[in-house]
Amino acid sequence: MGTDGVGTAYFRRVPRWRLLLIILIGVLILTIVLALNVGFAQIPFSTILGILAKRVPFLGNLVDSPTVSNVEETIIMHIRMPRVLAGALVGAALASAGVVYQGIFKNPMADPYVLGASAGSAVGASLAIVLGIGYTLFGMNTVPISAFAGSLMAVFVVYNISRVGSRVPVTMLLLSGISVSIFLSAIIAILQVIAGRKLHVIVFWLMGGFSYVEWKDIWAILPLVCLGTAAIYFFARDLNILSLGEETAQHLGVDVERVKKLLLILGSLITAAAVSISGLIGFVGLMIPHMTRILVGPDHRILLPTSTIVGATFLVISDAIARVIVSPIELPVGVITALSGGPFFIYLLRKKKESYAV
Repeated sequence: MGTDGVGTAYFRRVPRWRLLLIILIGVLILTIVLALNVGFAQIPFSTILGILAKRVPFLGNLVDSPTVSNVEETIIMHIRMPRVLAGALVGAALASAGVVYQGIFKNPMADPYVLGASAGSAVGASLAIVLGIGYTLFGMNTVPISAFAGSLMAVFVVYNISRVGSRVPVTMLLLSGISVSIFLSAIIAILQVIAGRKLHVIVFWLMGGFSYVEWKDIWAILPLVCLGTAAIYFFARDLNILSLGEETAQHLGVDVERVKKLLLILGSLITAAAVSISGLIGFVGLMIPHMTRILVGPDHRILLPTSTIVGATFLVISDAIARVIVSPIELPVGVITALSGGPFFIYLLRKKKESYAV
């Protein structure tokens, strides 16, 4: 009877999460379409939908091409669409990385920005740009490779500094992340001084934005983000078990150190891929997993895909706001995420402080 009750409860829950994911995907698609309408040139939604429909197999023949001008099509498909999709990919990657780091460290204040992964990625990519190797290597762009190496280095340095025996205390984690990020910021400052004509590229990294994103950038990070996030999902069960404590996880057959290292690598990979086209965008990996956890609970099998979709939607909205909030001037999207993430981080610290008081 008890077993049947558990099984019945489980199958009642499944459609609910599927429905939630379908709704969130619908919201993301709607957000993308709405974001395509944001810009200096006012293009009607009917025209935008017509331009998009032309790209759909079998549906494109039904669109009346003369009603869509080449200029409007160029604006939508070659300027706004890459930017909006880049926002979705980067938001998804940073939110997924945030879920991973918070799951590993069992701490809602862990994210790629706080742990130094974003700063490490920026150092690696900036170094490649300054040294002139950030273009092609065997036909592949080396900026994401350099960003990956920098991200991985930063995370493992923070992890090893903050580790006390088999534990990673929250205070040590935060202090180590802040210290390493400050050190990496100093390296970035040095690179700015010696960058010369490439200074504007590094400044773009530090502010974070999608102004110069092209289709080739989307295709460069798409496989990294998709494969990295899919690989992380295979460890969702292990993340659930790790939440019970490392000793318990070890007794349940999880190779804790191996799983943590693999997840750190995967989290660094998707963070590096995101930062390689957007620059430093903070607090997405901090806020989104925490907010989504309140909505769907701590089960990583549900939390990871939900956070990925919500992160994509959040950054697309943030970029749209950045384009219009002080029009005609365009703010870097990193400013918008920092304005919302800073107070949220303080809120988490206050909650932690209250728990200590109790």
